[in-house]
Formats: sequence, C-alpha cells, structure tokens
Amino acid sequence: MKAATKIFTAVPRIDTSEMEFTEKLVSLDRVTKVVKGGKNMHFRATVVVGDGKGHVGVGLGKAREVPEAIRKAGVAAKKGIISVVFKGGTIPHESLSKFGAARVLLKPAPPGTGVIAGGGVRAVVELAGIKDILTKSMGCANPVNVTKATIVALANLRDPQASIKRRKGETGEEN
Repeated sequence: MKAATKIFTAVPRIDTSEMEFTEKLVSLDRVTKVVKGGKNMHFRATVVVGDGKGHVGVGLGKAREVPEAIRKAGVAAKKGIISVVFKGGTIPHESLSKFGAARVLLKPAPPGTGVIAGGGVRAVVELAGIKDILTKSMGCANPVNVTKATIVALANLRDPQASIKRRKGETGEEN
C-alpha cells in the first residue's frame, strides 16, 4: 500500500461558529535565532482541536510568548477543520499517509480495543471521536509532521457504501 501524501478530494469549508471544540496542546518548542545583537527567542506551539463528533484540525502558532503562540495555533487549527468518516466507533478501512518524513498507519479495530496510539496521533484520533483504532507511527517522531500525517490519513478515508454508489453511477449499471 502506497502512502498518501496529500488529501485527494476537495475538503469543504466547515462552519465552526456553532461548534464546541476541545483544544489539546501537542508540543511547545522554544526556537532561538542567533542574530548580530544576540539571540531572539520565540515559541512554537502545535494544537489539535476537535469536537469528538467527527471534526478535527491541527494548527501551528509562533509568537514571543507562550500563551500567544497557543492562541494562534488554536485559531489556525479551527481554520483547517476536516470531517472524519466513521464506521461504528472505528474507521472504515486502513489508511497510510506521509507528511515530511513521518508516516502514519491507521487500522480499524474491533469494539473494546480502545485507542492504541501515541503522541500526536493519539491527540488527533481522540479529539476526532474515534473510540477503537490501531495506529503505528513510522519514520520521524516530530509531533508537527506526525499530527499533519494523521490529518491526511483521516481526510482520505472514504465511506464504502458511498464509493459503491459512486462507482455504479459512473458505469451506468444497475444491479
């Protein structure tokens, strides 16, 4: 199975004005730039937002103070919300995606398994509202790339019944 590197279908804009989101800070890094006059310190925050009902987003924010970086990341995450396809409490099929050097594999799991994931993958999957899933993070462990690879994997999930209807409609056959 080849890793998906981008979202293959157009992602519609989701109106987030009436939604209640939960925010989770995935990583907070201190970034230093050395210049002629000394060192310039900034902070970089990665935040995941989700409603637990199939909507999730990841954002990155940079600022001189920690609270401002977290606020900016939350705003960026709400702009990039995607909708996730469920099948019961799990995902409908396996998905492998890649972002940068991070590769993420998501597999459906039987009920009662729970979320078997770590780090950034766990944050994204839990805030999306998925109850049972098996995951494996391969390649780099950079939380920014891992969370974005997870978003790509979730965005590329398709509902099997809708795919069957779409294929029948394309060929013009009726069975």
